[in-house]
Amino acid sequence: MKSGKPGSAFELDELYWYINEKAKTETRENVYLMTMICPEPRMVVGFEVAMDKGAYHIQNIVDSAPEADFYRTDGYFGYLDVVFPGDHVRNVRDKKDTHNVESINADLRHYIPVLARRSRCFCRSLETLQAVIEVFVDAYNAFGIAKLKHRVPVEHKSLERPKHLHKFRDPRCSILDFL
Repeated sequence: MKSGKPGSAFELDELYWYINEKAKTETRENVYLMTMICPEPRMVVGFEVAMDKGAYHIQNIVDSAPEADFYRTDGYFGYLDVVFPGDHVRNVRDKKDTHNVESINADLRHYIPVLARRSRCFCRSLETLQAVIEVFVDAYNAFGIAKLKHRVPVEHKSLERPKHLHKFRDPRCSILDFL
């Protein structure tokens, strides 16, 4: 495996949904999407769609991705059985270490109709959901790379307010002065 940049950190999380229809199980979940992301640049570095969220599936994601110094997860116990190449930071109290992956999971639910909550859309098979996620991840990562390449550092030469804003803030100035 190739190593990420020094001080790099990945975040892992899982979300659940249904294949074909809502399951009749006690928890009413029957398919899981586990994701691992790199917060900077904001990209999905690994994911897996499976019928359970066991440590085996999470280990597959970790093994197939570049190595990082830190792996941040929530309080799910399945992460305890995973062997991470870097330090495992497990936060059981809040989402401060996993807010980026939670945000990307929200993007998944927003942009992929079959993952939207309270939806009547269901994938008919696990393979269909896998294909949909692959297409989304490719597009999402391409967008992240393009955004990173076109990001222009802004150098502030002065902390003064631009002159046109001075005029705008002046109470004696009328909107007609700008037209």
